[in-house]
Amino acid sequence: MKTNQTPLTWWNIPKLFLFLYMSVALLPSCMKKTTSTTAQAPSQSKEDIGFRVPVEYYKLDNGLKVVLSRDTTSPTVVVAVYYNIGFRIEPKDRTGFAHLFEHMMFQGSNNLGKMEFIRLVQRNGGVLNGSTRFDFTNYFEILPAHKLETALWAEADRMKGLAITQENLTNQQGVVKSEVRVNVLNQPYGGFPWLDMPQYANENWFNAHNFYGDLADLDAATLEDVKKFFDTYYSPNNAALTVVGDFKVEEAKAMVQKYFSGIKPTTLPAQPDISEPRQEKEKRSVKKDSLANKPALAFAYHMPQRNTPEYYAMGLLDQILLQGDDSKLYQSLVQKKGYTGSVSGGINYLGNMFNYNGPMVWMGNLIHDNTVPTDSIIAVVDKEVANIKNNGVDQSTIDRALVKIRSNLYDNLTGLYGFGRADLLASFALFDDNPARINDLEAEFKKVTPALIKKTAEEYLRPTNRTILTVDPLAPAQTK
Repeated sequence: MKTNQTPLTWWNIPKLFLFLYMSVALLPSCMKKTTSTTAQAPSQSKEDIGFRVPVEYYKLDNGLKVVLSRDTTSPTVVVAVYYNIGFRIEPKDRTGFAHLFEHMMFQGSNNLGKMEFIRLVQRNGGVLNGSTRFDFTNYFEILPAHKLETALWAEADRMKGLAITQENLTNQQGVVKSEVRVNVLNQPYGGFPWLDMPQYANENWFNAHNFYGDLADLDAATLEDVKKFFDTYYSPNNAALTVVGDFKVEEAKAMVQKYFSGIKPTTLPAQPDISEPRQEKEKRSVKKDSLANKPALAFAYHMPQRNTPEYYAMGLLDQILLQGDDSKLYQSLVQKKGYTGSVSGGINYLGNMFNYNGPMVWMGNLIHDNTVPTDSIIAVVDKEVANIKNNGVDQSTIDRALVKIRSNLYDNLTGLYGFGRADLLASFALFDDNPARINDLEAEFKKVTPALIKKTAEEYLRPTNRTILTVDPLAPAQTK
């Protein structure tokens, strides 16, 4: 549920908003037959219904998925455009290309010059950002509610056409390479474990390559690469537009129709196979880090398939084992053994357990003293997992995990300005064609039983499904 790592972003924003970002009627006749959905409460007692997110969902003729969610608690509006292309399926021999292209989207469009998009938002009292994730690249603005049309016009303008020039490409190649050096190569524990672990835990290149980008690959990107990438993936039929905030639904629909309906769709390529084979043997690797002054350890287990009963069970196991001071691993590793001052982790270090659409790991990580052997830490993890496998958990333990996960979910849905809501709605539109899933999450977690928790732990928390990565401090750095 919680966000565990800073995403690959390029435009710095105020700290308060960065925290927020990290923490997820009749239609005009020219639109397609709609799949418009307003979320309805299931047949439950009033006490069980809880908070319901209003969801209006439809598609334009060009394939653009549109999600509207009205919320009048703040006189603001969130406009988010999510493209169904992340670094998981970027071109081979062009590692980091999806992230590089994210930078290109701020270099100018048909009617906005270089950096003018940013100035337009800021001068109208807003903030903005973009990021590249496993399965999407997103761009969003938060503005005063009366500036909704400004944001929609600007997003449509760059979807129509981008200023793709050699000057812009060369400039942004330099920016991204500098970002890699600052955030990874010249930082102690740089890239550990959020960037490193996928490269060791996965077998399929699409899941296992360096997402941030090798410097040689970034240099090799050509202007033709950029043009082809834009024409292929930055099209309305490969995107979801989400609007959350204080607006009138019919007025918002008219604006969306006005600015986005004329953008032509493209023929999308077949998606590559991103599946991972079942892991049958534990993997152990060491990363040498001359800048680190203490050892570090990360462990990762491959997740169940998204949206299965076991997937929701793993969400609760994450809460039981790893999230909060009451979690079993915090109590054992920090409070009892004193091996470390903190232990972090979760599902999807570049977001949350909902906003990805492929193979994923559940992961934990910590920094520890030189006097603590790796095997001593792993023995504690094994002991806590074995206790669940052998003895299961009682319903009261599940209930406590439900309270924690429910609290995190509602913090996301009702937090400042509504970006967390926009993120989930866009993700569910892209991946499931059903943003109303946002209202079913709590009910899915409530279906998890002690027997399912035990079964899930037995299959997915086995040592043969695990990858262990350690950092060897003060040693000459090396790459995989």
